[in-house]
Amino acid sequence: MTPRWPAFLRAAALTSALLLLACDQSGAGAQDASRVQPQTRTSASSAPVIVELFQSQGCSSCPPANAYLNRIADRGDVVALSFAVTYWDQLGWKDTFAKPAFTKRQRDYARLGVGQVATPEMVVNGSVAVVGSNQVKFDRAIAEARFGLDAPGLSVDADKVRVGASASKVAARIWLVRYDPKVRNVPIHAGENFGRTLPHRGVVRELVDLGSWNGKALSLDLPKARESGLRGVVLVQREPLGAIITARRLPG
Repeated sequence: MTPRWPAFLRAAALTSALLLLACDQSGAGAQDASRVQPQTRTSASSAPVIVELFQSQGCSSCPPANAYLNRIADRGDVVALSFAVTYWDQLGWKDTFAKPAFTKRQRDYARLGVGQVATPEMVVNGSVAVVGSNQVKFDRAIAEARFGLDAPGLSVDADKVRVGASASKVAARIWLVRYDPKVRNVPIHAGENFGRTLPHRGVVRELVDLGSWNGKALSLDLPKARESGLRGVVLVQREPLGAIITARRLPG
């Protein structure tokens, strides 16, 4: 299934869509979903794979991608994050979880050459983007995800994050993402998914820019969560928005 654009984005995205379609067709038939099994990631790094799904309750192509994300939400080697975007809100149904900051994050990825502004889109470790409703590519991107060998030490506790020194002098930003681990069933009363109840997991509730890191050891305070029951993960990500160098879950 190809990604969906609202009408006001389709003209601007036509060239990207044609390129994406060509890539999809070149790999079609090579494998079907039954031949690509979800894998448990093994690596020298203990950092979990970061899966960011950009989706909207107003997009009829998104429920399968939501289901795939829900399926991997309990894996210990993955952090599954659902970012609800705002650009479908004007077409009949306002997404109950969408925030402009999440839309900006997807647009920043696209501006830097990672994916495009369309739903559903999955970005893995900040560097690989695939159509989120394509189960084969969804599973393969996660199975093949890797981190670099020069990742700095990263530790977190209830109120602090510590990033170790690195000789690579990579410019990066430190992000705090807090998300809801529970299943949230949302009845949809208008728009393309009218009459459906959509289950969501990993819904991002807070995206906080903690500051920059330039290769020197760094300690930062973590702000308190604005609501209870959330889990969190800290990302060290190349500036301005690129590959995730390493990541750690918050305790609890």
